[in-house]
Amino acid sequence: MKKVPPAILLLAGLIFAECGSYRLEKRLEPESRDFLSKVRYLISNKERNEFVRLAAAERPGFIEAFWSARDPNPNTPENEFKVQYFRRIAEANRLFNEGGGAEAGWLQDRGRMYVLLGPPSDRLAYPRGVTFYGKPTEIWYYGFFPIVFVDEAWNGNYKLDPTSAVQLAEIMKTQMAWKPEGVTEKGILAFDIDVEKQDQNRVLVRLKVPYPKIWMKATDGGFGTTLAVTLKVQDSTGRTVHGIAKDYPIALTQKQLETLKAEDYIIEIPLELQSGSFTMIVSMTNTADSSRADGKREISH
Repeated sequence: MKKVPPAILLLAGLIFAECGSYRLEKRLEPESRDFLSKVRYLISNKERNEFVRLAAAERPGFIEAFWSARDPNPNTPENEFKVQYFRRIAEANRLFNEGGGAEAGWLQDRGRMYVLLGPPSDRLAYPRGVTFYGKPTEIWYYGFFPIVFVDEAWNGNYKLDPTSAVQLAEIMKTQMAWKPEGVTEKGILAFDIDVEKQDQNRVLVRLKVPYPKIWMKATDGGFGTTLAVTLKVQDSTGRTVHGIAKDYPIALTQKQLETLKAEDYIIEIPLELQSGSFTMIVSMTNTADSSRADGKREISH
């Protein structure tokens, strides 16, 4: 008898297992089927297979553990991740309801992106197409990544353009990693403070902001934002000896951003200080998304 290659046996086993899971899923009670439908963007194959094989009495405990594992702050009474997820579903249903009613907004391509990634930093709509003979098009920007949706049938149901697949993969690898757990659309801004003593009465303050922490909006020439910085220096008595407020505009092309992803944006602020101990308090706001970060540094000079 001809020997069956191991790879074929493995594939057959996986197909059989998936078919078995599908049959079990069809037998679930309405509450369990509704749960699986609602978490389709979150649940892993392993979790799904485990869930459908549980006894009915054990499934409520699984659902509770499923959401608890994704709770960014278990010490609060509210699961912020779960609240945000279902809020985005409701928003997607409201925003993307012009597709003829065949699919709920959150199940369409634009809705899926909205639920997974949140609202884009910029959304450009071309209802008559980008070119004269084009189809209705939307271009969403997540930071410096564009995602394109096209309404091929002119019926309001925009589909993800195949050329956006690579960009989408980059977003899933980078933008989602840039956002700390539990942070929603804002709040990713962060910076470090370095102080270099230059001479007896001069120091140079460097604020180092990782480029992936700077949310930018699309512009005609590329991407940009402005970082609004306030710096206050207090002496040991609490008296303010320096107060600075300044805007730092950033404008980059997409190529520049791609090469700078691993670098820091550096703001240098020279200060004159007499000998003594000081406390430096820095606040920074990104005007593109209103995210803010604060820092403090003790200085002995």
